Amino acid sequence: QVQLVESGGGLVQAGGSLRLSCAASGSIFSIHYMGWYRQAPGKQRELVARITSGGTTTYADSVKGRFTVSRDNAKNTVYLQMNSLKPEDTAVYYCNTGAMPTPPLRLYDYWGQGTQVTVSS
Repeated sequence: QVQLVESGGGLVQAGGSLRLSCAASGSIFSIHYMGWYRQAPGKQRELVARITSGGTTTYADSVKGRFTVSRDNAKNTVYLQMNSLKPEDTAVYYCNTGAMPTPPLRLYDYWGQGTQVTVSS
């Protein structure tokens, strides 16, 4: 079983910064990727950023140049550094991972509970 716990959300003014963290725990055989999705009221959940265990990153066009995803493989933790925040970034941010629990029979997709990010203008 794998659990994800997010932290670091909050209220920030436009132009400010926040750093989100997500730690994976449980009986983990391997993690293939970790990343962040977000969902604003009335909108579909969308991929924000993702990083593979090898360090390959993917970003939504709307956050390129402003957000940086990184990870600490030893701690099974992913981070999202969010700079130059805009009101449009306001959403619930969900941590996501593709991982194989022990025993490593297949890859599963896991989700955290979400953390609220609110950017005021």
